[in-house]
Amino acid sequence: MSTLQTATKIVTIADALRDQAILRPAKTAFVFEGDTQTYDELNTGASRVANGLLSLGLQPNERVAYLGKNSHSYFELLMGVAKAGGVTCPVNWRLAGPEIVYILNDCKARILVVGPEFVGAYNAIKDELDAVQTVICTEGASEGVHDYSAWRDGFSDTDPEIVRSGESDALQLYTSGTTGHPKGAIISNDAMLVRHESRGMEPPDWSKWTADDMSLVAMPCFHIGGTGWGLTGIFNGATGVVMREFDPTRVLDFIDEYRISKMFMVPAAMKIVVEQPKAQEVDFSPMKYMLYGASPIPLDLLKTCMDVFQCGFVQMYGMTETSGTIVALPPEDHDPNGNERMRSVGLPLEGVEVKIIDADGNALPPREVGEIATRSIGNMSAYWNLDAATKATIDAEGWLRTGDAGYTDEDGYIYIHDRVKDMIISGGENVYPAEVENAVFSHPAVADVGVIGVPDDKWGEAVKACVVVKAGEDVSEADLITYTRTQIAAYKCPKSIDFIEALPRNPSGKILRRQLRAPYWDGKDRAVN
Repeated sequence: MSTLQTATKIVTIADALRDQAILRPAKTAFVFEGDTQTYDELNTGASRVANGLLSLGLQPNERVAYLGKNSHSYFELLMGVAKAGGVTCPVNWRLAGPEIVYILNDCKARILVVGPEFVGAYNAIKDELDAVQTVICTEGASEGVHDYSAWRDGFSDTDPEIVRSGESDALQLYTSGTTGHPKGAIISNDAMLVRHESRGMEPPDWSKWTADDMSLVAMPCFHIGGTGWGLTGIFNGATGVVMREFDPTRVLDFIDEYRISKMFMVPAAMKIVVEQPKAQEVDFSPMKYMLYGASPIPLDLLKTCMDVFQCGFVQMYGMTETSGTIVALPPEDHDPNGNERMRSVGLPLEGVEVKIIDADGNALPPREVGEIATRSIGNMSAYWNLDAATKATIDAEGWLRTGDAGYTDEDGYIYIHDRVKDMIISGGENVYPAEVENAVFSHPAVADVGVIGVPDDKWGEAVKACVVVKAGEDVSEADLITYTRTQIAAYKCPKSIDFIEALPRNPSGKILRRQLRAPYWDGKDRAVN
């Protein structure tokens, strides 16, 4: 949340960059692998990108896809697409080839920007792509692939100044799909900017940013946690230090070298970082706040992290469909000795409404478990070309069903109890069983399969497949896991497989996942980890 003055009226994310280029042109916007980029350079580069895209015939609201790891070029592209009136669609580079093909075809991207690591991946799938016509590589050129810098610098740095409304699309992020295909969540400019202004109220200290902040952009930009975090730095005139790929063994080097003051991680990554010997040697005094999310933090890990980082801790709860955080547990509620509120995800942020509802959408009183629903400007506009899925998620009054089961206490703190949907969260990544089941079931030896999440000390939850093998067939756990990796991203693949005689199903044939899950969660006080 910004507490800074603005020089221009900010309606879109591109306006926020224009504003910073006026207020602090010589200030460093991003640092990436030794290369620095000022706000003036970022703004000028984005204008060149915009003019390049327009020369390629980019139409209003047309999707431009990005398949690459983090870099300052990604944020320049993001802003250039916004200036040209388009919509950026970053693709999860951890996905398998068939999944990438689906997303690129679904968003109908004619223009694809790739990182240097993915030129080969593009060449392997290019014949399956329906729309892609122009491919640009952020670092270098090859046959049929333009070099980003050379391409960009061939165009004018005059801002095209295309007018866009706050309701216009800014970003399209793909989330795991309940039916086996990912869904494109459309996020508007208003949604991305919702926390840029304090809207007349004094924000809590942990939410305040200054232009002196050094932010570590470590989460992948195909997630709202990566793109949203990088944009928040821009909105506030801070400096973002970009990690190409999150590497917990190098986080301490970045904190030490750049005097990082704010960062976001998932608990599984925090554990790896604090267990490094170097964690006892780094000076953490510049660190103000550690923000974390995707799963609760075990109390023992919190104690260790508080001892090591010596800063304020804030738990964040949100999802792609809410453009990020909607609920936060502030530092003052983080007690290393444990308390009831440590089991909660916190209180709704300013401008965010949250209620607990029953199956019919009726609000429930405190302490009664139901589905968590939320309403705010930050909610996605829709799922791309999926009207039925959109209507099932957002009602006519703007309330979005999160798929999480929970309750509130008498003070409004929100507690996650279980999941209404069958989603698994492993190491901060969302996995839907249907995607994994489709991949496993395509193996010729599999007669039936049910996929569940089971508790895991390192990743929070781990993916487990319960498999029925066809009569006369023989397949090993290792063979099935190896096969599945050719179909879907490695992080979605089962970490273990149980071979069973039959899956529990209801009379209509639906897998009774709760029955499958029950033995693994026995003794847990909640069915999420």
